[in-house]
Amino acid sequence: MNRVLVVDDEPQIVRALVINLKARKYEVDSASDGATALRLAATRHPDVVVLDLGLPDMDGVEVIKGLRGWTRVPILVLSARQTSDEKVEALDAGADDYVTKPFGMDELLARLRAAVRRAEPVGAGGGAAVVRTEGFTVDLAAKKVTRDGADVRLTPTEWHLLEVLVRNTGRLVSQKQLLQEVWGPSYGTETHYLRVYMAQLRRKLEADPSHPRHFVTEPGMGYRFER
Repeated sequence: MNRVLVVDDEPQIVRALVINLKARKYEVDSASDGATALRLAATRHPDVVVLDLGLPDMDGVEVIKGLRGWTRVPILVLSARQTSDEKVEALDAGADDYVTKPFGMDELLARLRAAVRRAEPVGAGGGAAVVRTEGFTVDLAAKKVTRDGADVRLTPTEWHLLEVLVRNTGRLVSQKQLLQEVWGPSYGTETHYLRVYMAQLRRKLEADPSHPRHFVTEPGMGYRFER
């Protein structure tokens, strides 16, 4: 059974989410402010966090940064902020998805299921391939990346994007294919998601992120991983 932490200061939204999630056999904790959310995340270890950005004590982006300091738990942002810059800021801070208010409950639950699915460990059938470059090593079975002998901390979405590219080493993966494999079948045009996450992967894994050797952009088409 998966545990969800709902962080929102609007009681009616929290109540609706709790009812719908419990009806689908999720365990649910809730918080109305950022400090409580961070404390509950540390003590209750949720499998996914649904987070409003407009909290009374701190900005939701600060909560994301606080969580990302120690956990890779999927974070689904739920916010009335709709500008592209604000979405990118949340994604760049470490959020895995972004749903704008008002929202449809079915869509939110579908995205939550996708976030949980992306974070699940690769099973035995996923292969035990280890892909090595001169700068870093990707262990697909263990969902682990090391660089210069040290573990590299990736968010679940960063890992899923990396995994799709590595499993297609040397082949162009289209923007639409990446979006649908990583974020779900309802995606296909949100190319700014890819730009944000590719920039993060390059920053964490490339020797020179501004001149990437391994994560190659094919303008207007997609991306390719080269060893």
